[in-house]
Amino acid sequence: MKRLAVLGFTLVLVMLVGPAVFVAGVLQVLLGDLSTGVPPGPTAISSIPPEYLALYEEAATTCPGLAWTVLAAIGTVESDNGQSTLPGVHSGHNPAGAEGPMQFEPATFAEYATIGPGGQVPPSPYDPVDAIYTAAKMLCANGAGSQALLRNALFAYNHSWSYVNEVLALAATYGVGASGPVTRQAIAETALSFAIDQLGKPYKWGGTGPAAFDCSGLAEAAYAAAGVSLPRTAQQQYDTGPLVGPGQKIAPGDLVFFGASGSQISHVGIYAGGGEMIDAPHTGASVRLESYRWGDYVGATDPAAGPAS
Repeated sequence: MKRLAVLGFTLVLVMLVGPAVFVAGVLQVLLGDLSTGVPPGPTAISSIPPEYLALYEEAATTCPGLAWTVLAAIGTVESDNGQSTLPGVHSGHNPAGAEGPMQFEPATFAEYATIGPGGQVPPSPYDPVDAIYTAAKMLCANGAGSQALLRNALFAYNHSWSYVNEVLALAATYGVGASGPVTRQAIAETALSFAIDQLGKPYKWGGTGPAAFDCSGLAEAAYAAAGVSLPRTAQQQYDTGPLVGPGQKIAPGDLVFFGASGSQISHVGIYAGGGEMIDAPHTGASVRLESYRWGDYVGATDPAAGPAS
C-alpha cells in the first residue's frame, strides 16, 4: 500500500490562520486522487444516473482544477442526484427554502445563475443542467479550483464543516481505483478533519465528545466520523492496529501511541503531518496540535487501512 507523504505544518500556522486553513495543506496529499481527469469508477457508475454523471463531468470543466467528483458528491448529498422525492427537489422548496437538485436558496441561485448547454432559459434551479453548471460556477467563485481553498468553497456552499467532510469523503469514492488507496485516503482525511474541528475543546477524562474529549475518546470519535469503529481505550486501540511497519513513514491520520511499552500504552494522538499530532493531552488542557516526538513514543497504527464498519 502506498503511504502518504509527511507534511511540514506547525502549531504556529494553526494559531495564525486557524484549523480550516491548516488542513488545506494536508488535503493536498489526502485528496490528491480527486483530480479533474479521473474517470468514473464502479461506485459512481452504479449509483449516479448517467445523465447526471455526464453533467458533473462536463460542468466541472468550466472551473479549471475542480474535480467532477466533488460536484457529484454535492448532488448526491443534496438530492440523491435528483432522485429524491422530498419537497424542493423538483418543485417548491424544502423547509430551509432550498430549491432544485443542487438545493440552492433563491438569492444564491440568482447570484450565480448559469444556463448550461441545453438548459432552460431563463435558468431554473430545478433544471439539472442549469443547477449543476450554477453549482460549478459558485464553487469556482469561492476558490474550489484550488485544493488549498476547496474546503472553504464547500463550507460556503452549505455552511457546515461536517457537510464539507461528508462531501469530500464521498467524492473520494467516485473515481477509478476508489476501492483501493482512495478509500483509505478518504477515511484518513475524514478522521483528521474531524480532529482538527475539535481543536480548542477541553480535555475531560473519559470524554468522548462532542463537548470534551480525552485522548482515546478523540481518536475513537474521529474514526467513528469516518465510519471506522475503534475500541475505547488507547491500549485497545494500539492492540487493534494495524501497526505501521518498520520502514514505513507515519502518514496524516495515523494514530501515534505513547507509554512504557507496547503492552503499557498510556496516550494516543492523531498524526497531522510535519512531526505534529492532534491530541487531548491532560486535565486543564485543550485539544491541541503539538509535537509527537515524546520520549515515550511506542509506535503508530493505520486504522484507515482496515475495513470500515
